[in-house]
Amino acid sequence: MSDVAVIVPTLRRPESLERALRSLFSQTGVADRLREIVVIDNDPQASSRETVDRLRPAAPVPLIWRHAPRPGVATARNEGLAATDAPLIAFLDDDEAASPGWLAALLAGQAMTGADAVFGPIRGRVPDGTGWSTPYLERFFGREGPVQSQLIDHPYGCGNALLVRATALPGAAPFNTSADQSGGEDDALFAALAARGGRFGWSADAWVDEFAPPHRANLRYALTRAFAYGQGPSQTAAAARNWPAVARWMVIGAAQTAVWTLAALPLLLSRDPRRAQVLDRAARGLGKLCWMKGFEPHFYGARELARLERQKPA
Repeated sequence: MSDVAVIVPTLRRPESLERALRSLFSQTGVADRLREIVVIDNDPQASSRETVDRLRPAAPVPLIWRHAPRPGVATARNEGLAATDAPLIAFLDDDEAASPGWLAALLAGQAMTGADAVFGPIRGRVPDGTGWSTPYLERFFGREGPVQSQLIDHPYGCGNALLVRATALPGAAPFNTSADQSGGEDDALFAALAARGGRFGWSADAWVDEFAPPHRANLRYALTRAFAYGQGPSQTAAAARNWPAVARWMVIGAAQTAVWTLAALPLLLSRDPRRAQVLDRAARGLGKLCWMKGFEPHFYGARELARLERQKPA
């Protein structure tokens, strides 16, 4: 029974999108399960249409293209869900490439654990020339978990994930579009799922590679993103109006910021490569402390579109 759709949001990454789609065309062990692949173009200029049209004859299942002209990560995910009625939804980002057994492993992990959302490991790939920070950046853009498939007590992000639609994706637009520019739409979704008693699973063999583009494969971007990740627990508690939890996370964040900043000082003076990881921890602590509106970095939507416009040849 064909019961799973793969959704791929994209924004002006034609080469990367082609790599992601070809990896989906090469999936093994899912011929009777994969219903369709849905590409959501989040570019107002609909720039991926030609790429999708060109690749459609090679697709083993229907390759659906939909346009979400208002740039925003949550908007794109919601549009993808509106384009399919499949009861199981897998997400693959356009900067990722799935291993041949990726989807089969996610499905097996979900069947084994009975989880509402299942996640898999990611190998971070960065361009040449990142120097001493390469090991940190590869870990940053990667994802590690248990060595065996099992239930886990916390979620990861939507990239490389399989979700049971009926329980994990309620309503017509489950992703909060207020996160369109900053991201974190999956954090809010999974926090709500956990509050409803939902379960999370890990599929140890569901590997993807994530290829960090040059403008992201640097310490400044990674630490800014680490700060945003740190904001997540405080923001989730604030959204639930759980003010004691907000206060607790802020105290934790203040302590982490102080401890890891002090730990970073001698590493910075000696130019020790470990300074990147220590600064990452300090940034996450600072994020827990500075979670309020106005402190949110913007990585998606209009900000990313503006960056791409600046790069266009004159």
